[in-house]
Amino acid sequence: MNLDKDPREASSDSPEPYSNAPATPAKADETFIEGFRRRVRQNRKTRFIRFAIVSVIFFAWVAWLGNWWVALLWFLLFDIYITGYIPLTWWKQSKNKTVRAVMSWVDAIVYALVLVYFVFSFIGQNYQIPSSSLEKSLLVGDYLWVNKVAYGPRVPQTPLHFPLAQNTLPVTGTKSYIEHPQWKYHRLAGLGKIERGDIVVFNFPAGDTVALKVQNPDYYTLVKMYGRDAIARNPQTFGEVIWRPVDRRENYVKRCVGLPGERLKIVDGVIYINGDSIAQPENVQFNYYYQLKEGRLTEADFERLGIAVDDRHEVQVTQSDIPGLRALGFTVNPDGTIPTLYLSPLTQAMVKELQADSRVANVMRMPAVTGEYLFPAGVADNWTRADWGEVWIPAKGATLRLNAANWPVYERAIRVYEGNSDAYLNEADGKVYINGQPADTYTFKMDYYFMMGDNRDNSLDSRYWGFVPEDHVVGRPEVVLVSFDKDRSLFNGGLRFSRIFKRVKQE
Repeated sequence: MNLDKDPREASSDSPEPYSNAPATPAKADETFIEGFRRRVRQNRKTRFIRFAIVSVIFFAWVAWLGNWWVALLWFLLFDIYITGYIPLTWWKQSKNKTVRAVMSWVDAIVYALVLVYFVFSFIGQNYQIPSSSLEKSLLVGDYLWVNKVAYGPRVPQTPLHFPLAQNTLPVTGTKSYIEHPQWKYHRLAGLGKIERGDIVVFNFPAGDTVALKVQNPDYYTLVKMYGRDAIARNPQTFGEVIWRPVDRRENYVKRCVGLPGERLKIVDGVIYINGDSIAQPENVQFNYYYQLKEGRLTEADFERLGIAVDDRHEVQVTQSDIPGLRALGFTVNPDGTIPTLYLSPLTQAMVKELQADSRVANVMRMPAVTGEYLFPAGVADNWTRADWGEVWIPAKGATLRLNAANWPVYERAIRVYEGNSDAYLNEADGKVYINGQPADTYTFKMDYYFMMGDNRDNSLDSRYWGFVPEDHVVGRPEVVLVSFDKDRSLFNGGLRFSRIFKRVKQE
């Protein structure tokens, strides 16, 4: 990594002070060794000091990377700083002022992009919260600094990409990366491992295949809803269907609730790990109905409760709904109408505040229903998001006995995430085949995690698309850099001053 803006600094007697070309013409009878020595001697002492500092940083990075072939790039650094055989600053010798002006900007932009590339790849990067799946822990409009060193930075699997765009360039809408080459997954040493309760940024596992015009719901949910052929036949509705590499898939942020090797199930919204319940996050939310005795809540009421504009749902009731609502305990007026009924995600603190309000008649948690396209397909047909499981979370090095019953749970992990594209279940004999041979067991190559949002009834998470492989993990959000409330103008509370540089709570 270059820390010096000018790749070469000429000596005091050099006729061109900022060129990395030879200061004096080479003699006709000058040998390579003589020319090399001349180029080295023409550098100032400070130049060697800067080169030494850069070299130490470079070799420290190579050691961290664990790939000593990369150390060969040191010779390029030596030429940039010391010998100058490659005329990288040729434009500084141009007599055309326009060329010098334009190339000076190009030079600055290239250096900036290279620096951003290394920082975003190996240190951390900014990330915006686009959805309410972790509300109130993280708010829509938060801009986070994500620490990639926390779990160890992942060496870019798609090295040729524009560092300021995840997968699509602005304005043009074209891909921001070149698919080839693809590097094998490798994670550098980090400061720790994912712990239960950590908020984690990761690449969306089901984002490998994307229908460009309809990305929510994801492609695999669309297939369940409409069928693969219908999507392929209707590009005007769904758009082109493309594949994305692991590190170019959309970034998601959720809370880790299940670790490798654990058994997880959910009963009435409570998560059980290996048979024992775990504490809910402080700001966990569930959908609740709440009914007034009369009238409606004002905007000030919603603001006081902390209910976002997008979550203020007034339920439209028809006559056919009345018997069911009466059976559930909601108030029904003598004339067959009902007082105003709302539906919103609420924390327990918000529920207690509503229950203490004399204007509120009823507060009731919304019942969960089946038929939500839950993971794993077929197995979870009678599960709900509040009553889900039980499944074992794969762990690196752990061996699982395969059968027709558990194949739907682990098929995607084995086939897609671990690269066994020919693995399948033979319906005729009920056996799993890998590489053309029957496989009674499988040993996993990676750790997997179970991720959920704190906004439990409004989060598409592992309950819907399964486990998160370790090679999809990006990092841990540490700080809210800045936060904007999209429902307010910038000078009327739109900038949340209280959240600027606020640390992200990991519990």
